[in-house]
Amino acid sequence: MLKTITISIAALLFCYTAQTIAEEIAIKPDAPKTYTVKEGDTLWDISGLYLQQPWQWPQLWKLNPQVVNPHLIYPGDVLSLSYDNAGNPVLSVNDESVIKVSPDGAETSSEGEVVADVTETEQPAEETPAVESSSDYSSLGIRKLSPSARKKLKSAKAITTLPLTMIRPFLTYEQALSDKEIKDLPYVLGANEQVKNAGQGHILYVRGQLEQGASYGIYRKGKAYIDPETENLLGYETVLVGTAKAFRSGNPDQNEPASVAVIDVKQEIRQGDRLLPAAQGQSLPAFFVMTKPEQSIEGLIIDTTSDLREFSKWDIVVLNKGELADVKPGHMFSIYRQSPSIVDTKQGPVYTADATKYQEITGGIDGEPLVMPREKVGELMVFKVSERTSFAIVTGTNKPIRVGDAIGDL
Repeated sequence: MLKTITISIAALLFCYTAQTIAEEIAIKPDAPKTYTVKEGDTLWDISGLYLQQPWQWPQLWKLNPQVVNPHLIYPGDVLSLSYDNAGNPVLSVNDESVIKVSPDGAETSSEGEVVADVTETEQPAEETPAVESSSDYSSLGIRKLSPSARKKLKSAKAITTLPLTMIRPFLTYEQALSDKEIKDLPYVLGANEQVKNAGQGHILYVRGQLEQGASYGIYRKGKAYIDPETENLLGYETVLVGTAKAFRSGNPDQNEPASVAVIDVKQEIRQGDRLLPAAQGQSLPAFFVMTKPEQSIEGLIIDTTSDLREFSKWDIVVLNKGELADVKPGHMFSIYRQSPSIVDTKQGPVYTADATKYQEITGGIDGEPLVMPREKVGELMVFKVSERTSFAIVTGTNKPIRVGDAIGDL
């Protein structure tokens, strides 16, 4: 008897919004008619196979009416591209997958393709390969096996929106905190040995009350994030220097410090370093609703987590906009770069940057300054938001990205 594989779709990514539905989408000319989801795929990768703008995936997706619980896409799902009566593109998951098992154990789909990333379930007795016996075979003690089908379940691990390996450290530990938030955190008093730099194997004593048995990140105040537009302080980088586990909660009212055992060290741990609970700001959302912000938001890339002058796809950047500007995880932005300033002089157009020292001293190049446009150089998606800043991952570029590039509407 033929068996089906249970299907589910990543609901968070495929939520429809009125704004998204109104957008026109462009299918790539070479988009595949069918695609089998593989281990290691991301929803961004798959949407990039079909769409000129991958973040517009929700418009392309149409849920199969047969799917009762459309929550996740799994390796092994087969996606099919078709068009409805109005000519709109529709992408759906096939609602049935058949795996045939030949007598030699080889497994193929109903279309003859090898089925990957599935987990076998126990076979009831009635679903084992059928036995055909005849007097000719039975007299010799031989059983003839005929191909039949058996049920296979897909991997329990659904594919994610973006490659978690890229953003996991930032989802897990990186913070951008205000000076007051940092000062209010519990801090390291010292160690069980009189050392300036504590490490693995040391016990640390902490001013503040901790939760016994809980894990903590140990942080050091890093560089300041300054808004280039307003010159206001947006917060501070917090540098992870180690992790620890609390085994004494402490009693601040009686001046009894808490105690933690150092688990891992990234840098030497010093007196005054601060602690944050491992559960605070460290959830790992695998799925994001990729969408435009509800209102226009303009900002700047103010920092990058790499030490490179220029960076590209899958690099992490820091923006000068956060919760106060209504930035949310999943928000998509275009990255823009201002074109060089030009002054149209009597002798011809001149780049402002080419002004001589004399011209700079005397007020610049004599001529008509032109209002030059800015050009799109890439896109990014916000994945973690603080009060005044946010972390984003670059999802595509046509030129290397730089600190100082602007963000704006798609």
